[in-house]
Amino acid sequence: MDPIVEVVALLLGFIGWVMAGIALPNRYWKTSTVDGNVITTSTIYENLWMSCATDSTGVHNCREFPSLLALNGYIQASRGLMIASIVLGTFGLLAALIGVQCSKAGGENYVLKGRITGTAGVLFILQGLCTMVAVSWYAFNITQEFFDPFYPGIRYEIGEGLYIGWCSAVLAIVGGSCLTCSCKMGTEEKYPLPHETRATVYSGVAPTRSVAASTYGRNAYV
Repeated sequence: MDPIVEVVALLLGFIGWVMAGIALPNRYWKTSTVDGNVITTSTIYENLWMSCATDSTGVHNCREFPSLLALNGYIQASRGLMIASIVLGTFGLLAALIGVQCSKAGGENYVLKGRITGTAGVLFILQGLCTMVAVSWYAFNITQEFFDPFYPGIRYEIGEGLYIGWCSAVLAIVGGSCLTCSCKMGTEEKYPLPHETRATVYSGVAPTRSVAASTYGRNAYV
């Protein structure tokens, strides 16, 4: 495949990896506004690590979740998936920097570079899937609680951290798919089948039967 496509795919994976790192510590995974007068209006927001509140004067207080085991299961799973996403993206980025054609890190062995590029694409895809599952699972619980008429707690809405996570997942999956396809297409284009035979075509007029017989007659007896 064109090296430009590989570079674009690498950039997409890198941007997706950076956005996953931004989404993980973002405080606004879910938000809720409690309306009141100018003094009592407040905004409550949470992420995977803490819960915060701020009032109309700009004063905000944050409290970290005290116990890991006391958290809901989807929050614990989202934590693990987001951390796994960043780890997979790190290894995918390193592999892509070595495997692309314009890089000199992998030498001139294009078979090995193609395999490394394909591995990087798979890692980017796994990164995107982990991020997508984490943010989608978290958003599903927000919407489920919001539309539940019997839910007694605070009704939250989707925050900006989830949108960053969705964008990160899409970019990582697209970049990983391009790298994986470039690995397959590069193998087909650059390495043809080894058992190719070339036929030699002889041009000229075939000898007639009488000429062949006379030639044999002269040379048969010495």
